[in-house]
Amino acid sequence: MQLHKILGDIRKADQDYNLIQDNDTIAVGVSGGKDSMVLLTALHMYSKFPDKHFKVIGIHIKMGFPNMDFTEIKNFCKNEGIELHLIESKIYDILKLHPGTDGNIQCSLCSRIRKSSVNNAAKQLNCNKVAFGHHSDDAVETLLMNGIFGGKLATFLPKMYLSKDDLTFIRPMVYSYESDVLNAQVNNNIPFVVSTCPNDGYTKRQEMKDLLDEFYKKYPMAKGNFQRMLYNEAQVELWHRENDHNKIKAEAKKPRILLEQDGYNLIQKGQTSFIDLHSKKQNIRVSDIEKQQLLNHKITIKEIIEKHKKI
Repeated sequence: MQLHKILGDIRKADQDYNLIQDNDTIAVGVSGGKDSMVLLTALHMYSKFPDKHFKVIGIHIKMGFPNMDFTEIKNFCKNEGIELHLIESKIYDILKLHPGTDGNIQCSLCSRIRKSSVNNAAKQLNCNKVAFGHHSDDAVETLLMNGIFGGKLATFLPKMYLSKDDLTFIRPMVYSYESDVLNAQVNNNIPFVVSTCPNDGYTKRQEMKDLLDEFYKKYPMAKGNFQRMLYNEAQVELWHRENDHNKIKAEAKKPRILLEQDGYNLIQKGQTSFIDLHSKKQNIRVSDIEKQQLLNHKITIKEIIEKHKKI
């Protein structure tokens, strides 16, 4: 398999955002489309690198859409030595019972249920991370949609911890363009299944995709600059209204739960991190190094509590 561009992008994202650690078991959410199949294949190859020691599992949630045959994908995964699990669901039936105001399936509801189903399956298979095949173009489209429909500058993150599920969610292909993914799929004959979702091709995201395609034809340099814009924090210049700034400062001082583990919470308040001991009405302050070790699951809250007891 020739996946040099995708593998290079994955390694860069891994290094920039600390996505993958030794002994991770990563569940790849496999829709059956090009993006998820290229990610599953590339991440499996990446796990074989000499300096990498993690496991990849493919999880496909059977949505219930008609005429979606996964035979080729199952055969491909078997030949490549990729573990693949197909999980039954009734998501399509649920979606039909809760249509949007236009009578069509709600994409947002579908996305939430599908992600939740993948997370549940990942937990059952003892995975500690879930990976989805979102790429750079997806991130820019999300930024544009949030600006147009939400009045905010925001896109999805390469890595986020889901405290409710005790899973880390990663997007290893954030540096790859959709064209890179398509080339990898075509050049390596990676099988995929065409979606039979009735909304496919008629979504707001598709509108953003079409709009950006026209924009890039006129301003081709924008494609690379838009990707850079997503991480160029050093050159962010936005308006700061005094009242809003005061609210932000007040919010920053409120305690935030960063991690829930074994009945204890890792709390962030301002620049200080501490473990809340609840009934004992006292806290254990943790260093930035300890905080990162906790968030990367290299140490447990109980281990830190025991260490402080000995001091």
